[in-house]
Amino acid sequence: MKPELLFKVAVLDYRHRLAEVFTIVDYPPMGPRPDGDVCRRARVLVTTGFTGASRADMEALPALSLICCVGTGYENVDVAAARERGIVVVHGASTNAGAVADHAFALLLAVMRDIPRFDASARHGDWRGGLRPRPIPSGKRLGMIGMGGIGERVARRAAAFDMVVSYHTRTPRPNLPWRHFTSALALAEAVDCLIVAAPGGAQTYHMIDAAVLRALGPNGFLVNVGRGSIVDTAALVEALRAGTIAGAALDVFEQEPVIPEGLRTMPNIVLTPHVAAFAPEVQGEGALLLRRNIELFLSGQPVLTPVPELTAHAIAVAVIGASSTDNAAAAL
Repeated sequence: MKPELLFKVAVLDYRHRLAEVFTIVDYPPMGPRPDGDVCRRARVLVTTGFTGASRADMEALPALSLICCVGTGYENVDVAAARERGIVVVHGASTNAGAVADHAFALLLAVMRDIPRFDASARHGDWRGGLRPRPIPSGKRLGMIGMGGIGERVARRAAAFDMVVSYHTRTPRPNLPWRHFTSALALAEAVDCLIVAAPGGAQTYHMIDAAVLRALGPNGFLVNVGRGSIVDTAALVEALRAGTIAGAALDVFEQEPVIPEGLRTMPNIVLTPHVAAFAPEVQGEGALLLRRNIELFLSGQPVLTPVPELTAHAIAVAVIGASSTDNAAAAL
């Protein structure tokens, strides 16, 4: 019998690849709660950072030992509860970084050059009509909120546009050649374009607020490919309406999949429905990493990509698991 995986995510490519070696069982919100026997014996839960895994989920699954997050984010997984219960948490570290960086630059180009309006004008036969010249990213000052795998890749892409890169993180990274700012506000004051590629959660909630948007200024552009919760949506709508900033481009939203009408009706914004990593290359690589993490865990070996907060715990679990396997073999 194939091991069972509880699934809180609908990405078909992951399901198809994992179904080759595991039995996929839908778990709320993807379907009704499985029967009691399945819940009692399930060891692996697959979710996303946005959907997460709560303490209640863990209490309802007494045998749960591994939580797998599709993608890099894991902000809505209760890591403290997982630690208390001895549960390993893994994520798809860096599998989507290149794709998200590509998409971030596509959004930056689209909003700065006003590609949607240019496209509409050409399609309607208006030629240039009342269109005005638009700025280019080349030579501009780029600020990164977050400097993980995505941020580094965005910064390297910015070099091809001769952009001057700076960044804000909680602690500076001395190995990087770019200037570090101690706050989002200070960074926004110093740049023309601000790209958000940080994780969600309480520490970054509404980091991009009205004050940061004012600091970015009337010629500034904001791009968010991190998490919707990082940007204060009401403040952003007002900033776009009042011309406090020149424009914005978002792939993530506070209450997704709901996008507020205030954003959808703004002419100076570009919107995409959380698709930065929605690429066959990413899904294939991510599914293989997910499968490998599960197989390693179930065989008592160290997982490849534990979340940073639980790295030591994941190693300890693997050692215990390997020891148990050895003892069982010796007893045969």
